[in-house]
Amino acid sequence: MVPYKYHDASKMIDHALLSPTLDRDSLEAGCRMAAAYDVASVCIMPYYLARCAEILAPTTVLPSTVIGFPLGGQTTSTKVAEAKTAVADGCMELDMVVNISAVLSGDWTRVEDEIRAIIEVAHAADRKVKVIFENCYLNQDQKIRLCEISCDAGADWIKTSTGFGTGGATMEDLRLMISHAKSPTQVKAAGGVRDLATLLEVRSLGVTRVGASATAAILDPARVELGLPPIDLGNGSDQSGY
Repeated sequence: MVPYKYHDASKMIDHALLSPTLDRDSLEAGCRMAAAYDVASVCIMPYYLARCAEILAPTTVLPSTVIGFPLGGQTTSTKVAEAKTAVADGCMELDMVVNISAVLSGDWTRVEDEIRAIIEVAHAADRKVKVIFENCYLNQDQKIRLCEISCDAGADWIKTSTGFGTGGATMEDLRLMISHAKSPTQVKAAGGVRDLATLLEVRSLGVTRVGASATAAILDPARVELGLPPIDLGNGSDQSGY
């Protein structure tokens, strides 16, 4: 017997539509593809969020977007404004990038105040926040400190990467983050999860969300394994940013 159900896999995936070269037709197709596969959310470029929310409204797939993406160096006031706009545009989950420069500088007060500011905006509107570390640039102590700050601030998820840095999620980083996450904060992997085997591997570690562009490549084998009919995408595509 297959040791998982379809939604155990599909509802882990945040389908990423973040590549700057995606045109509107590709964004539309990506949203509809994600809906067809019944994933957890579509994480889309902020300018197309309102339309994404409109497309997904009849489905169980949540509209999500990014804050301070992908470098994290915006001012806190800019990130707060982005978060407020995202909420107004129908976003249900906000993936925010920490100020990487401040982390590397050891300016933990700035880092913590900013994370708390975004979480305050989101939680006041009953939205959820994923705090992106960009682990490829950080040492172990910095990753652990970010786990502590994010969990204490009430982050809903802590997330490995943007998918646009020099590296994505690693098993070592995921184990580290899971070991330092405090309930109810969960862990999201982004960058490098491109097949069903890897998705199930990170799930076995305790990861609950995955940022992915290869949604069809991940879930088509699951549907075969589970004896489910294939998804007919027509001209739908599997694009994005992770």
